[in-house]
Formats: sequence, C-alpha cells, structure tokens
Amino acid sequence: MHKKLLIPGPTEVSLEMLQAQARLLIGHRSKEFSELYGGITAKLAKLFEIPADYQPTTTTSSGTLWFDIVGRSIVKKKALCCINGAFSKRFGEIVRGCGKPADFIEVEWGNVVKPEAVAEKLETGEYDTLTMCHNESSTGTRSPVTEVGELVKKDYPDVIFAVDSVSSMGGDRTLPHEMGVDILFASTQKCFALPPGLAIAFVNNKALERAREVPSRGGYTDILEIFKFEMKHQTPFTPNISLLYALDKRLDLMLEETYARIYQRHLDMAELTRKWARKHFEMFPEPGYESVTVSCVTNTQGKNVKELNQKLAERGLEISNGYGKLAEKTFRIGHMGEWTVAGIQQALDAIDEIWNLSR
Repeated sequence: MHKKLLIPGPTEVSLEMLQAQARLLIGHRSKEFSELYGGITAKLAKLFEIPADYQPTTTTSSGTLWFDIVGRSIVKKKALCCINGAFSKRFGEIVRGCGKPADFIEVEWGNVVKPEAVAEKLETGEYDTLTMCHNESSTGTRSPVTEVGELVKKDYPDVIFAVDSVSSMGGDRTLPHEMGVDILFASTQKCFALPPGLAIAFVNNKALERAREVPSRGGYTDILEIFKFEMKHQTPFTPNISLLYALDKRLDLMLEETYARIYQRHLDMAELTRKWARKHFEMFPEPGYESVTVSCVTNTQGKNVKELNQKLAERGLEISNGYGKLAEKTFRIGHMGEWTVAGIQQALDAIDEIWNLSR
C-alpha cells in the first residue's frame, strides 16, 4: 500500500505530475528546450511577482546546492549565519566548508534569531553576507525574514542576504522583493509537490555584482555561469528535462489557483493542525513563529511516535518523527503541496483514533 506523505518532504506527488514527466526527451541545446525553459522562467517570474532587478533560475540539484553556491560565489570576506535548527546549521557549516570564514548566531531549537541580534552583529562591519533559513523544518519554526530583510536593506545595504526557503516557497508567502532578500531558493519536492531533483532560485543584480568580485567560484556553483546561460534560456550543464516537463505543468496549475489562494490554503491547513495540537499536546516553536507548511508538535503525552507511524501505514498515511535529538520528543505533520484542509482533517482523525485522543 502506498503511504500518503504528510512529512516535511518529499511531499505527496499526484499521478498527473508523475505522468507529466513521461514525455520523449529533447536535446538541452535545442530550440525546443529553450522554449520550454524560457516558458518556465517566465511563469516563475509571474507567479512570484519578480521585479526587473531579480532573475529566476532552476538548477538540477537539491536545494542544498545553493548553500554551496552562496559559499563559493557570494561570500567574499565573512558570513554571518543565523542558526536555529538542523538545516540553518547545515547552511552555516557548508559555507565554512567552502573555505569561507563564518560566525554563527545560534539560538535554542524552536526559537528564532531576532532582527536586533542580527543588527548587533552586522554593526561590527565584519560581514558581507547574511544567511537564514525561512522555514526550519526540523523544528517547524518560521523565521522573521521580512523584518530582517527590511533591516539589512535600510542599514546594511552592502550585505547580501541569502535565504533558504526550501520548505516554504510556493506554500507560505515568499515573494523575494517583499521579503527584502537578495537570494531565495527552494526545492521542488516540498510545496511544489513534485519529485526531488530541481531547485528554484531568485537572485537579484546586487548579488550577481558581488559574485563578480569573488574568485574561485567553482564549476557547478558558479552563479555567474548559471545566469550567463539563463540569457539563452539554457543551463550550463545537462538538466533533468523530465522534471522540467513536470515543473512546467505544475506552474500552470499554480498560476491557475493563484498565489493568494495557495497561501490561504496552506495557512488554513496550518491553523487546523495547530488547533488540534494545542488541544491534545503543545506546539514546539516559539509562539508566533510557527511554520505555515509543517507543524512540529511537542509530545507532552509521551506517545510512541514510531508505533503511531506503523499503524498509520496500515491506513496509507505517514507523518514524521522529531528530527534528530527531537525524535519521540516531538513529531511533525507536513501540510504542503497539494494537500487540502479535508485531507489534513482525515489524517488528524486517524491519529485521534489510534491514540484514543478525545474529540
């Protein structure tokens, strides 16, 4: 039996999207490919309301590649990395792994790094790049990116603000110019409800100008090479053409639904899950900073999450245990992609029955 995925990713993929990949291949240097890829770029720009000083791109990779791109192509002197969970920490560690100095502002898992803490560090003038994870899926926590973006734009205009929105773009409201970020990136296996294998990014001219000042940008991680090929509606290296077929179809459906309705649907699912969680347990994130796409619940009743998933599997469902050190102490319910309020309610009802929770 197939288990419908209510985990932080990959999320459930419809047969329609799986079948969209089953088209005959075309050459990635052909006119047909440029038309396909150029159409995808135009749809991304329309859906995310991209102004003239930003450019979209799609890389054949996981979103994690963009940690390396920031480390290799953007950090010139020193980075400041905001850490509040597993994936924000991975971002910082990869920047250091690229040979670039990086300092961490680290808070307890479930909390967020506040703008005033960022300002205190940026005021030193030591940093030319700031990194943050918008939606820390290890803790179900949503960082105040827009507030930090306003701060950086106003008081530290020379700092490049790079944000991981892997598990929020396309579900939460993530319009890059509205958030005040210079680089924003995500993966297709989350809110885009596609198989893993593609990353989507928006980069502004300010970030590209910085890259021109950074030597040794690598090959696959050279952001200038990526956008050089974007001018021809192509990619530097062979892309996953089959997945691009599916992305093209997905963007048609997202444009038809509209971003406003997509966001409201995700917010409705989040609010339903939070209400359920607060009735029976507690939410793990700092109040007011709960994710719109994945809810992390504190297991205050000491229930066995592993056994729950075994019983949910018999009903064709799967949620996620807590991440790493939070296993069994928390559990996570993903509500992103094509899921609806009705589908989430059915899953919550199943948990109620298995755990004998009061209605």
